[in-house]
Amino acid sequence: MTTDLDTLLTALYVKIDDEIGGTRWLGRPPLLSDSELVCLAVAQALLGYHSEARWLRYARKHLSGMFPYLPQRAGYNKRLRAALPLVKRTIRELARDSDFWTDTVWITDSTPVPCGTSRPTAQRSDLAGWTGYGYCASHSRFFWGLRLYLVCTPTGMPILWAPANPKIDEREVLAAMLKVDAELVARRDGILLISDKGFASKVFERELAELGIELLRPSFKREKRRFGEPMLKKVRQLIESVNDTLKGQLDLEQHGGRTFEGVAIRVAQRLLAMAAGIWHNNQTGAPVTRSLIAFDH
Repeated sequence: MTTDLDTLLTALYVKIDDEIGGTRWLGRPPLLSDSELVCLAVAQALLGYHSEARWLRYARKHLSGMFPYLPQRAGYNKRLRAALPLVKRTIRELARDSDFWTDTVWITDSTPVPCGTSRPTAQRSDLAGWTGYGYCASHSRFFWGLRLYLVCTPTGMPILWAPANPKIDEREVLAAMLKVDAELVARRDGILLISDKGFASKVFERELAELGIELLRPSFKREKRRFGEPMLKKVRQLIESVNDTLKGQLDLEQHGGRTFEGVAIRVAQRLLAMAAGIWHNNQTGAPVTRSLIAFDH
């Protein structure tokens, strides 16, 4: 089987239509189905189009064979924002259909999602109240926006994710994520969660232990060397490379969202594109499961 964008979109369309499709519409159904909408959003993220107007112009010229009907920019934006629950469900279904769903080793980290660079933007934006000022230690910079918290397998397949205000404690966000998906955690025995020092807390570790999760993190200078620490350097590079895929190849920081709903769907859109690439590479036996090179041109 060839591995290219057309093949990925075809396989994804069939998957969504079979597993999630079948939505009944009151009155006349839309000319662009939900399955086509999700595939169109994935193609946009993989091909690196930040502007929806430019993306639709490109799609009308080059993808008319796969998408006979394409809405105007306003219609596409409205449909895409309303499709956030569908995108979330699709990410979960792709993870379930991969070999990585039963993996009991999870990696967690957070990465900045800037939403503005000027003081007037922070004061007047519709995102005010949701976003805040935060600090990115990896790049030694302050930012105004959200943080994306991601729990994934070592291959990069998203398991849990959530955008949150950067002023909220990392442990509080992760605890809330695990609580929302408590059933998912309960189905797995002996989860090993790998994190950085930001998640260090005896109380938090006890809460995780009650859920059957063992936290593996680097030790502080004042602590004894923790169990399994020698393997952390190599494993920690995995989550950094996942963040690099989201930012370097899928342009997470250039999302262009101006409302909370707009930012949420654009973050989900990029996570879906990465999950779809990993899922398709796994199904086709590609040597590197997180490689998106075959799909980005």
